[in-house]
Amino acid sequence: MSERFPAPVDLDLRLVQCFTVVAEHQHFGRAAEALHTTQPSLSRQIRRLEQQVGVRLLDRTTRGTRLSEAGEVFLPQAQGLLRAAVEAMARTRAVARPSSITIGYSKGLVITAAVRALRDRNPDAEVHTRLLAWNDSRGALLEHRVDAVVTRLPFPTDRLRVTVLYDEPRVLVVPRDHRLAGKESVTLDDIADEPIPHVRQSDPLLNAYWRLDPRPDGRPAPDGPLVEALEDKHELIAAGQAVAIGPPLDHATGLHPSLTTVPLHGVEPSQVVLATRTGDRSRLVTAFRKHAEALLTGTP
Repeated sequence: MSERFPAPVDLDLRLVQCFTVVAEHQHFGRAAEALHTTQPSLSRQIRRLEQQVGVRLLDRTTRGTRLSEAGEVFLPQAQGLLRAAVEAMARTRAVARPSSITIGYSKGLVITAAVRALRDRNPDAEVHTRLLAWNDSRGALLEHRVDAVVTRLPFPTDRLRVTVLYDEPRVLVVPRDHRLAGKESVTLDDIADEPIPHVRQSDPLLNAYWRLDPRPDGRPAPDGPLVEALEDKHELIAAGQAVAIGPPLDHATGLHPSLTTVPLHGVEPSQVVLATRTGDRSRLVTAFRKHAEALLTGTP
């Protein structure tokens, strides 16, 4: 058979997804819970997949489940297959619904002017907005949960088209009764010994950026508590256990009521950007990009 028409492959993507979940949890019981199925049913599905692929993919041990040598090779391919399937469906549906767009944004960023302009000039379009978690911009775009994102760098930008909209100062977040609260500004020297929290399972690039780690002189940032989410970090700061460096949120946009911010001098500002998928030629994405570049400048 010619390369143009390859032989058909009998591979059930639902089974592939089951395999990736078991590989993630390394335990059939926990994977079954995540998939809302039973452990015997999941075991049967994995056996069916192994029959389709023709090799053993998982080894059960007394401590759980681990990938076989063949499973180690298959896992990244399986993840790629699932991503490609999601993208194929999203692109196809986008052609069938050319008048729909979902615009994501991060907490503290206002996109109203550009969204309103897009709606005014495209009255028949379905324009949706979605607040995203602080570390979800790239994932939301590549998984086609949104079509454009207004967010803050840094994050990996491969497969994305990124345009800087404006600079945004970084500030110090402290309790209201902290020794630095109320000052006109502070520098890194003022917080040289102040512990800075780590966010668990955060992208290392993002974690290092907001902790300013290492410092300009090469010293590591002081270690602080390990936290799961932004809200946990704010609670720790409010309790006096740490300080943090962040964007200029206020109490209306998510800052804990017991906290305040102080301008941080001598530190490069963060950048607010518009990100879309590389190669996305949707007319609404193109139109929103134009409005965002013209109207989202960081000033009221």
